[in-house]
Amino acid sequence: MLERSEIVAIWRDLVAIIVAYLLGCIATAYYLVRLRTGQDIRQLGSGNVGGRNAGRVLGKAGFVLVAVGDALKGLLAVLFARYLGVGGWSMLLVILAVVAGHIWPAQLGFKGGKGAATLMGALIGYNIVIALLIAGIFVLLFVFLRSFTLAGMLALGLTPFALLILGQPRMDAISVAAPVLLVIYAHRANLRAILQGRAGRSQPARPLTRRGE
Repeated sequence: MLERSEIVAIWRDLVAIIVAYLLGCIATAYYLVRLRTGQDIRQLGSGNVGGRNAGRVLGKAGFVLVAVGDALKGLLAVLFARYLGVGGWSMLLVILAVVAGHIWPAQLGFKGGKGAATLMGALIGYNIVIALLIAGIFVLLFVFLRSFTLAGMLALGLTPFALLILGQPRMDAISVAAPVLLVIYAHRANLRAILQGRAGRSQPARPLTRRGE
């Protein structure tokens, strides 16, 4: 039979995870565009409920506001969990929950954004060194790739391996790897389009032929 302290810990962790998901469901882009234009962002631009589409609709200021808002909810989810005393594997579930809430918000029919900014905010609260490492890898990759999405996803994907190489705790690497896979999955269509576009540009042009040849 579980001790009273163990029951309390289970409920504490469940509360933190549920609150994290609900925070993730606060779709900053959706509500900001509603407030500023009265329109549904899902019917505008790319239809995505994220910062880049908000930037298409509201300009650079809209992109920045949404990015900050999305990161803030990730940060708040982790800080609230820490306040409750959540740690270990339960903190990983908190990070997953807030990212999942952003990608699949219940009130919007489980169709939200891509989760990158929310994950970065959560990682700032979890371990700011990890967030800075991701930012550093992103900058280096962007210089060569000149693609925001491709550099960002590669930076996220390489970070768990970089943490292991640097001798960081395995728990930190796993805590990054699990939500990173979720974010990369949410970006799968974007990545496919980028890679196909690059492959198309790399193919040599076919020589022109005259009719009948």
